Amino acid sequence: MGGQAKGKKKNKPKRKNNRPNKADDECVVLSPQERMKLRMHEKAKKKTAEKYSAQQLLEKAFMRAVELSPDVGHSKYMYLGQIHTGQEAVDYYTRGIQVLLSTLDKQTQMTPQAGAAAPLDEGPELPTVKDVSVAYCSIAEIYLTDLCMEEGAPDKCREFIDSALQYHHDNPEALQLMASYLFSTERNQEGREYLLKSVGLWLPAQKQSAASSSTEEDMQNDIPPYESRITTAKLLIEAEEYEMAVDVVEGLLEEDDEVVQVWYLSGWVCYLQLEKAKDQQEREGREVTEEEMEEWKALKEAARLHLTNAKKLYSKLRCDDQPLLDHVEQLLGELGGEMEGEEGDPDVDEDYEPCSDEEEDDAEAPMEH
Repeated sequence: MGGQAKGKKKNKPKRKNNRPNKADDECVVLSPQERMKLRMHEKAKKKTAEKYSAQQLLEKAFMRAVELSPDVGHSKYMYLGQIHTGQEAVDYYTRGIQVLLSTLDKQTQMTPQAGAAAPLDEGPELPTVKDVSVAYCSIAEIYLTDLCMEEGAPDKCREFIDSALQYHHDNPEALQLMASYLFSTERNQEGREYLLKSVGLWLPAQKQSAASSSTEEDMQNDIPPYESRITTAKLLIEAEEYEMAVDVVEGLLEEDDEVVQVWYLSGWVCYLQLEKAKDQQEREGREVTEEEMEEWKALKEAARLHLTNAKKLYSKLRCDDQPLLDHVEQLLGELGGEMEGEEGDPDVDEDYEPCSDEEEDDAEAPMEH
């Protein structure tokens, strides 16, 4: 395609290069036993390279860093905590927090005159109290998920959330974790209050940023990670804050429209809004207005479209979450089936990776199907 013509070039047989390469040259002077040893060594190196994935190599590098400088730098412990599970992850996070607190203490001693006028969370290159809060959140999440069946897990979870809020009382992730904890202990009203406080710290700014196409770094840093916002949407749906859940899901789709669970949540919340509107009309015992009919039709079509997208993307990405797929199909059955045609089909990046239900385990708030 677009290349130069090669008509003048004849198809001559390639001349064999009979000269040995450097490696062969070296083998000539080696004994048979030494040549065998060299081949075995090269083979072992190749197997080692194949054995370790990029993540495993990173893990080895961070473990080496722990050996060399166990008391300097908290980041290596945070990374090791992320790639491990259960008690092992808790141990890494705990060690990282110890290093963090030691570093912050040294910073305070170096600036004794600054006092309250120079808060510790200034300076982008230095660890901050927010880092401590985030680390405590990571441990609390483990006690909400991996270690939830351990003895005393609820108390430990609450303890670490309290610590997270102690170091950063306006951390949206810590507030949301407290909401998750309270919902799990059936203290729904308290949980709802923490949830709304958490969302109120970042959602209005995100909507304003989207409206003005702003990309200010400070504003982006205040927005929780993508996976955390998926949990936000789930909790808002559980709290029946449907309009706010729609705002969160729309922001997620703007950021990445190749996540099956987000399309599912978007369709699910539209379905719930439709059911709520119908229930309210029935309780009031009156005729359906033309305006309501239009609104119901729009909600139904939106639910069908988004659930159809979820199902198609599920197939394209070869996902493995049967309960989610079953619920999508159940809802589509109630709504009149899948939407036909290509309109609204999510585009799949050529470099996508097949997903699984494990990727969604981070979102700790379960959905009732």
